[in-house]
Amino acid sequence: MGLSSPDDSAVYRLDSERAIISTVDFFPPVVDDAYDFGAIAAANALSDVYAMGGEPLLAINLVAYPDEYGVDLLREILRGGAEKAREAGVVIAGGHTVTDKEPKYGLAVTGMIHPDKIITKKGARPGDKLILTKALGTGVITTALKNQSAADSHVAAAVKNMSRLNGVSSRLAQQIGAHAMTDITGYALLGHSCEMVQDTDVDFCLSHNTLHWLPGAEDYARREIFPGGMRRNRDYFEQWVQWEANLLEYQQNMLFDPQTSGGLLIAVTAEKADTLFSQLLAAGETVAIVGDVRRGSGKIKIFV
Repeated sequence: MGLSSPDDSAVYRLDSERAIISTVDFFPPVVDDAYDFGAIAAANALSDVYAMGGEPLLAINLVAYPDEYGVDLLREILRGGAEKAREAGVVIAGGHTVTDKEPKYGLAVTGMIHPDKIITKKGARPGDKLILTKALGTGVITTALKNQSAADSHVAAAVKNMSRLNGVSSRLAQQIGAHAMTDITGYALLGHSCEMVQDTDVDFCLSHNTLHWLPGAEDYARREIFPGGMRRNRDYFEQWVQWEANLLEYQQNMLFDPQTSGGLLIAVTAEKADTLFSQLLAAGETVAIVGDVRRGSGKIKIFV
């Protein structure tokens, strides 16, 4: 599994019992605190393994860093990443550093999974329910932070959200037999939903009123404090979106807001959805049943 379809990681079968998962992700700082940046970047990179239903084993640091910043900030970035990896039970087994004018950090991650238990983006079936973990809105909040207009409490809530690992959610989805799964990151809720339905015979019907938003996100969106990626997402993915609800412009834009280290979007049978929801809630996840899967032609339909 690799370039043939837009999935979250590459997967290489070793034998009938084992397959290797491989993925990589890194980016510039999304928050001011170096430790938090490292932890968020690590959680984000690990998420692609969890999105496949697998378990991460080891990781390699990827660092771009300006010489003039000194080692103290770099040490904090790496400490944040190392402690988040340790929380996930992952060994950081080295890395590579280059000099760059802008700091960047992330991980190349290797994981394992049984070949018969891979959960791909495709696979959602008519009648499935759609479950989303984690609240949305990290894009507008981190953009407000860059514009020096974000409240400290809103940033703190976003950092906590982005730093949370998707491991528990992934394991519960795996155990209950989820049909399809992905993590919500740079392509936003609607972009990643589109990837799950493209070239299939199903539609996703999402209910806007069921979505959880981080504190402050809607206020910043009303003030049009969006990252540039929002417009790029909307320009490309809106061709597959049908608006069945009369949402305001800012509400539509929020559905295209790029996320950092977002939650998992899980398709599971209606009979198992309530059980999975309850298990996720009991595990401390922010979780909602946000829609259902119907026969169709690869569209995302947005309802109230």
